[in-house]
Amino acid sequence: MDRIFVDTNIVIDLLAKREKFYEAAQELFSKSDSKEIELYISALTIANTHYLLANTYKADDVRKILIKFKLLVKVLPIDDKILELALASDFKDFEDAVQYHTALENNIDIILTRNKKDFKNAVLPILTAKEYLELNN
Repeated sequence: MDRIFVDTNIVIDLLAKREKFYEAAQELFSKSDSKEIELYISALTIANTHYLLANTYKADDVRKILIKFKLLVKVLPIDDKILELALASDFKDFEDAVQYHTALENNIDIILTRNKKDFKNAVLPILTAKEYLELNN
């Protein structure tokens, strides 16, 4: 079974029901719910998602959404080594560097994101949710 790291943008696609991207995100997380795949996120994703959803929903509602969402994923910690690797990397975006090194340090097989260009020097396969689903349906 693939160990799949999901970038924050796909989590937001699901939880904020972003029109063009919701369907693929929903299908992806449904596969996790039915134990067909294992999805991983970083602890940073939970923090960033809470911040972004709090602009749309009440704080209590955001917490309830995230409590339910956490049942679909395994949350990976961010430690000093990951931060050092991210700081020393050639990623332009620090958040992407943290996500990438979290996946790499936890032996993840694939990273799913909508911003593939942000991971152009990655040694791991980088796919969109839609691409992954097309390859694995």
